[in-house]
Amino acid sequence: MVTKTIHLTTVGRVQDFTSAMGEFDFEVDLSSGRYTVNGKSIMGILSLDLHHGITAQADVPEDQEERFLQVLQGFMA
Repeated sequence: MVTKTIHLTTVGRVQDFTSAMGEFDFEVDLSSGRYTVNGKSIMGILSLDLHHGITAQADVPEDQEERFLQVLQGFMA
């Protein structure tokens, strides 16, 4: 299980994130406060409070973990 805090402060970054997550065949959950949404859903992500860090969580297969962490790195700052 990979859990990281990411920042999606603009609609453009949300679009970039969902596009990046589309290359993976596993589910990615995003949580903000008590809400959890599908990390591949633009509408779901836009329903979160984007002014604060968002927790990304996924059960990543071992062979995809390095690539997934590289992609997440671009959304952590």
